[in-house]
Amino acid sequence: MIQAITTRCHEEPALSQTLTFDHRHKTFEFLLTDDGAIELWLDGCLRKRRDASEKQPQYVWTNVELEWEEHHYIEARYWAASGELKITVNGDPLLEKNLHESQQA
Repeated sequence: MIQAITTRCHEEPALSQTLTFDHRHKTFEFLLTDDGAIELWLDGCLRKRRDASEKQPQYVWTNVELEWEEHHYIEARYWAASGELKITVNGDPLLEKNLHESQQA
């Protein structure tokens, strides 16, 4: 279950955004970088990065063992054209957000 969700928008460049979320006792960050790449971080360590491309959605993932032999597959899909972000854990929805709307707020 989600414990906390916060959004931090960097001042410069305008496109760069960070979405921080907790799953169980782990802290994850989804980053949309100023060059359009997406990154998935776990406890301050970069797990996956996907450079911007014409293919959509961009996709990053990580597999983490939270308890002994209890694996959680965290996936993030980002559609740059619409700004839609979907994050799942073992295929179950965890978070849906439009990052274009976050920039306008």
